[in-house]
Amino acid sequence: MRIKLFSVIALTSLLAFSPAQANIPFFSDKDETPTLAPMLEEVTPAVVNISVKGSREVRQRVPDMFRFFFGPNSPREQVQERPFRGLGSGVIIDADKGYVVTNNHVIDGASEILVTLKDGTQFDAEVIGTDANSDIALLKIKDGENLTEIEIGKSSDLRVGDFVVAIGNPFGLGQTVTSGIVSALGRSGLGIEEIENFIQTDAAINSGNSGGALVTLKGKLIGINTAILGPNGGNIGIGFAIPSDMMQALVQQLIEFGEVRRGVLGVRGNDLTADIAEALNLDAKQGAFIAEVLPDSAAAEAGLQSGDVIIAVNGEKVRSFADLSARVKTMGVGKPVRLTVLRDGDKTDFEVTLSAEEAAVEAATLHPALEGATLAANEDGGVLITELLEGSMAARYGLREDDIIMAVNRQAVNSVSELRNVLDSARGVVALNIRRGDSSLYLVLRGG
Repeated sequence: MRIKLFSVIALTSLLAFSPAQANIPFFSDKDETPTLAPMLEEVTPAVVNISVKGSREVRQRVPDMFRFFFGPNSPREQVQERPFRGLGSGVIIDADKGYVVTNNHVIDGASEILVTLKDGTQFDAEVIGTDANSDIALLKIKDGENLTEIEIGKSSDLRVGDFVVAIGNPFGLGQTVTSGIVSALGRSGLGIEEIENFIQTDAAINSGNSGGALVTLKGKLIGINTAILGPNGGNIGIGFAIPSDMMQALVQQLIEFGEVRRGVLGVRGNDLTADIAEALNLDAKQGAFIAEVLPDSAAAEAGLQSGDVIIAVNGEKVRSFADLSARVKTMGVGKPVRLTVLRDGDKTDFEVTLSAEEAAVEAATLHPALEGATLAANEDGGVLITELLEGSMAARYGLREDDIIMAVNRQAVNSVSELRNVLDSARGVVALNIRRGDSSLYLVLRGG
């Protein structure tokens, strides 16, 4: 009953528009029955099914009773290679070059990738580049013929309430089309990906839709379907798509470099709240409030200050600090960016050239007790342990992967270079303040 009611409401709403003025093909040629078929006939050939094969490492803990028989030096884990198969979706964005965009998790670990067009034609594909942090991957169809590409729209033009259509390959059924609206914009903090700035939609998205297209009623691509919230992986009307603007910025780098060379602005802060706006006497409701500008950063060189509020990037409105962070992280190193800032009630534009993201380093070069750990700057403060070798010196001291070093001997550190400087000046025992999940602890190192 609810489905029928939604259909009636949706069609009534659609009929309220003027198809001639909006240039949207709501009606068929033969009669005036509401339909999206003409638009879909143009768009769906650009949406493909992706099937993959490969093998992945599976780690299993060895029970203590078995380790007793094989001796204390026997491994704690067994590592096995197990074959896997997977299904997903993709979107052709360049027919001449055979470029297909999909999600990184669709093709992660795959040794064979097969792309199937709507008409059943199949082609092998190879990976051009991936970005796990944003869950984007770019493929190239080998020896592709008669390919159809999709027109890419501007996700920044979307509004909550706009009608959208999701196209993909749910549960391996084959190409399927569902419809809905934009439920929210700039969704973040979901813990799905490291970089989140999702379009939320109630168009039905299910397993296998990953990498598929979210399009407007004019057939323009405005999102790559990537995730859902729902029990047991089922659809409950809460789906998420990576905005097309973000996707394009990443794909351009993957084409040029084969990887994403992430830019860094060098600020910390939070969302502009009503309380902050009132305290600073600002005529704004949304934006990114800068609490701290890191020294020697791109923001510092451009003249940004703590207390500034960034309200637009390249003329496009900033909704939150997470929105700002996601946009910056998808732009390349050295990219010029125009930031519109509120300072003391006045609006000013700043030209900023993004600096390079600090590369991960082997921690043994900083302190012998950190041998076996790999470190990188953490966007929210501190220094992140990105990798940790089992049985290494750092592991024996009690460090874990994903720990964040917040301070050394009570001195805050927010980059690998800051950590190096503090450790170089430390003498004797070194106390690390660690953030682990929601808890905080101290670990003591020796041997510096």
